[in-house]
Amino acid sequence: MVIGIIGENCSGKSTLAEKIGKAIGAEIITGKDYLRMAKSEAMAAALFRKKLTEAVNGDNVIYVISEQELTDLLPEEAVRILVSADIETIKERFRERMHGNLPDPVAKMLERKHGSFDGGTYDYRFDGVSGDAEALCETIKERM
Repeated sequence: MVIGIIGENCSGKSTLAEKIGKAIGAEIITGKDYLRMAKSEAMAAALFRKKLTEAVNGDNVIYVISEQELTDLLPEEAVRILVSADIETIKERFRERMHGNLPDPVAKMLERKHGSFDGGTYDYRFDGVSGDAEALCETIKERM
C-alpha cells in the first residue's frame, strides 16, 4: 500500500506518518529524500515512481509531502491523506522549530501557503491538531 500524507509545513504530517508507519509496518519517505536514489533528479524521480507503483500491491510505503508538485509522484492507487492545522498552530510549531524565532518574512510565507492543498482530492482529511490518529490507523488497516 502507498499512502501519501500531504499538507503544509508543521501541520502534523510527520507525527501522523510515524503513527501509521508503526501501525502497518511501513517505510516512510519524506519530501525530496528520493533524490538519493540516483545522481540525476530525473532518474531519481523515475526510480521513485517505479518503487511507489510496485508498492501499491506490495510493501507499505508512506510518502510525506509538503510541496504541491511532489503529489504528482504518487500513483493513482495511492491513499491520499490531507493533514491540516490552523495558521496560528502552524506558526507556533514553526517558531519552535526555529528555536523560538519566527521572522516576519517566514510568517508571511506560511500565511501565503496556508490552505494551498485544500482543493485537492483526498481519501481522508485529518486535523493535525485534534485528529484521532489511532482511529485513522485502524481505518487504514481495514483497507489493507
